[in-house]
Amino acid sequence: MTRFVTRRQALATGAAFGLAAQGLASSANAQATRSPAGAVAEESAAIEALYQQAQAEGGKLVVYAGGDTATQQDGTKKAFLDKFPKLDLQIVVDYSKFHDVRFDNQRATAGAVPDVIQLQTLQNYPRWKQDGALSHFKPAGFAHIHPMFKDADGAWMAIGVIAFSYMVDTSVVGDKIPASVNALSQPEWRGTIASTYPHDDDAALFLYKRYVETYGWSWLAAMARQDIQFARGSHTPGLAVNQHQKAIGMAGSGSLLAPATNPVKWMVPDEQPFLAWGQRAAIVKGAKNLAAAKLYMSWQVSAERQLAAFNGWSIRTDVQPKGNLKPVYDNPNGNVAEFVRFMEDRALTERWRQTFAIYFGEVKGEPSPGWLGLRPGA
Repeated sequence: MTRFVTRRQALATGAAFGLAAQGLASSANAQATRSPAGAVAEESAAIEALYQQAQAEGGKLVVYAGGDTATQQDGTKKAFLDKFPKLDLQIVVDYSKFHDVRFDNQRATAGAVPDVIQLQTLQNYPRWKQDGALSHFKPAGFAHIHPMFKDADGAWMAIGVIAFSYMVDTSVVGDKIPASVNALSQPEWRGTIASTYPHDDDAALFLYKRYVETYGWSWLAAMARQDIQFARGSHTPGLAVNQHQKAIGMAGSGSLLAPATNPVKWMVPDEQPFLAWGQRAAIVKGAKNLAAAKLYMSWQVSAERQLAAFNGWSIRTDVQPKGNLKPVYDNPNGNVAEFVRFMEDRALTERWRQTFAIYFGEVKGEPSPGWLGLRPGA
């Protein structure tokens, strides 16, 4: 049986999609089945103390965040500043694969710009820890973060869960909803599909790899004949579907808790692969705004914040999802651990990247966040 739910209509804009893609929207509708009230009270006191320290420190904070558009973290910024109005937060959004080498280059030259670095390129964090590039910090509630979503020493932790699958505009397809990605290889879906390039985004790359492993090389050959509308940026499938340019979106973010009245359904077929991961973040060693960085990390992983995750999934073991969802780390079809291993094997990722290039052609187009240069936010 296929489970499907709608994505928010607000995903028709890049900014709103970014809010969803980070899984951190401040929605009152995304409450968990039970609230860890004791954790909320404990964390609130620690967060208030850090807020006072951050103000005394100067009240500024710079975050480098992986994403697709300049406005994609506007929702996160607003939620943070609504709670901590006396601070000045700057979030610089770029593809994670550019932010990580930018950070490396800054450390090797004029010094790091960000106080916090928050990326999809999971493989960097153990290396940065070993290199001494990260400041160890364990916020209140750290013990409740699932072990796969944190470094035991507090060098890094995930701040939220992001999930990729495919989506369908039921106002276009009616009751002919494709039951799986395998069905999308059929001729009837030719010209109806939008996708980010799998060989431009490692999360999409992994998901396409799992599709090939599940459905076979013949599926990939058939998809190469489907006249897919490829674009740069993982927000683009959602844009294309919500703007009614295409009926199907592949390798895009969504929610299992979105209103059933929305025509766009985010599909998670039973016993079929999808992808979920914890978006990692860390405080930079020598951060200019250390108290503010600790405040930001504490706020992001707090029970209160995790209860507001738009897709219902949390990095914490004491925040239970509603809607009869199992915790994402207990869902084998979500490939949470497998994605980490994939990201750490850069030779493997490169082989798959070039494989999809020979099927779908080279990546074309300007990067959706624009070109930010060496030291944005400085």
